[in-house]
Formats: sequence, C-alpha cells, structure tokens
Amino acid sequence: MPPVLYVPVRESAAGRIAEVRPTREGRRALLAYSALDRLLVHCGDAQPWVLVRLADLEVIMAEQPFDLVAFDPEIPVGFSENGRLV
Repeated sequence: MPPVLYVPVRESAAGRIAEVRPTREGRRALLAYSALDRLLVHCGDAQPWVLVRLADLEVIMAEQPFDLVAFDPEIPVGFSENGRLV
C-alpha cells in the first residue's frame, strides 16, 4: 500500500468533501486511488482530488464517517459526466 492516496472530492457549501458513496450492501465507502492516473481514468480528467496520507484517513472519517475504503474502484457508467463524478 502506498503511503498516500488520491481521493476524489466535490464542492459543497462547507468546501471540498471526499467522495463517500453507498455500496450495494448499504455500507459507506470512501473512494481512494493508489495512483493519480487511476483516479483520472476511472473518475474523469476533470475530477477534483486531494492527496491524503494514510495516517490522515482518520481525519476524513471523523468528518465524513465511512465503513470501508474502496481502493481503485471502477466507476459504473452513468456515475460520471463531463470528466468528473456526479
């Protein structure tokens, strides 16, 4: 596992927040990529992102609870538009 992860984010009234998505099982998954090129391929080349140290995942969890980290997930068709997640 690399010491850092590329985490897709989106803008909200509170600023940038990490992409946490529901799974089919009803759990909450933090999307995270082990390399920037993987994030761009799966999320889109216009997708905003932040670089997060593994040790700092606890900070995200405190602000946006999640059950698991989805490493390098493929994004289904229809979940991205204009080069970014929707």
